[in-house]
Amino acid sequence: MKIGIYVGSFNPVHKGHIDVANKLIENNYVDKIYIIPTLGYWNKNNLAPLNDRINMLKLVCSGNTIVDTTNNELKYTYQIMDLYKKNYKNDDIKLIIGMDNLKEFHKWVNYDKILNYGVIVVDRNNIKTNIKYDNMIFALINPIQISSTEIRNNKKIRTKYLDRKVLKYINDNKLY
Repeated sequence: MKIGIYVGSFNPVHKGHIDVANKLIENNYVDKIYIIPTLGYWNKNNLAPLNDRINMLKLVCSGNTIVDTTNNELKYTYQIMDLYKKNYKNDDIKLIIGMDNLKEFHKWVNYDKILNYGVIVVDRNNIKTNIKYDNMIFALINPIQISSTEIRNNKKIRTKYLDRKVLKYINDNKLY
């Protein structure tokens, strides 16, 4: 089985995130995706509480897109990949990242170890780059282009880019 590991803050989860997951599965890049919202990020501030981000993901994930609620506190991506490979020894495990991550990928702790597993790179905001590594697949899926930052900063676009259940959760819990 081909398993994708999709790590991020999902602050909040939006239609672009879910579009990526669905298209990767539909286009046979992976058979199943585990979405892992992280407890924190070195370069991100003002994250909604992890539990809220998990709850929002659970509202929109189903089928072969599964929310991982147990490995959110691991500090480094390679640790998550190692854990999944240990649990799914006979499966092909690949990390899913956006094109925007490539510029700094060489700075990730043990990035070379992550490359050994394989990485699926998804277009993000039409970023172009010549950066390529062995064992990287550039997925040609044309996902919805939006960021969580844009959604947090512009309430007018929320109805377009957030699932109605996520929008209701945000409003009910006074997030963002």
